[in-house]
Amino acid sequence: MLNLHYWPTANGNKIALFLEEAALDYRVFPVRLSKNEQFHSDFLSISPNNRIPAIVDLQPASGTQAFSVFESGAILLYLAEKSGRFLPADPRARSVAMQWTFWQVGGLGPMAGQSYHFLQAAPEKLPYAIDRYVKETTRLYGVLNRHLDDGRDFIAGAEYSIADMACYPWIANHQRQRQQLSDFPALARWAARIAARPATQRAYALADSIIGAAAARDQALAQAA
Repeated sequence: MLNLHYWPTANGNKIALFLEEAALDYRVFPVRLSKNEQFHSDFLSISPNNRIPAIVDLQPASGTQAFSVFESGAILLYLAEKSGRFLPADPRARSVAMQWTFWQVGGLGPMAGQSYHFLQAAPEKLPYAIDRYVKETTRLYGVLNRHLDDGRDFIAGAEYSIADMACYPWIANHQRQRQQLSDFPALARWAARIAARPATQRAYALADSIIGAAAARDQALAQAA
């Protein structure tokens, strides 16, 4: 049994993808970022950086005490090793999966996130910041597109892995980053392949249900006030 503390952001959806693919037993604990719930003391105890996602493994492989993990890349690696899935056994393919997972954590995620922030959320439109981060996000899309443009189905080769789960939620948000997948044909084919997976559809249905439930709760509270 795993507890998933998350909100349906790109980083949160990475973990939902894994849990649905692996059919692991888990419970969802929404952390509403708009309500600053990530700063509550009980969440801080499992996520020292006050960021989602985080998990609590109630049945860790070693020991009997519950074990918490924060940071999305670390969670993906932990779950892959715990379940023995989605991390290739072949050393070279495993290394490729790890390289691209770290690439996403250190590059694609931060740059695409900044693009989204300055395009969608910033209180003031800053042309320099928008230009800087949109261009870097475009460059990174190109990096992954070139990697995929050799006939491989997934990032590590023929096998779906945590690298795909790490990258896909950011690419799925391409329009909010001022990116067009038509500019990246190999990347577009890869994204469509992942979007068609039943587990991907379940993960995003979960995201919709979490957002819908929160909106309904807020509406009910507003009407009762």
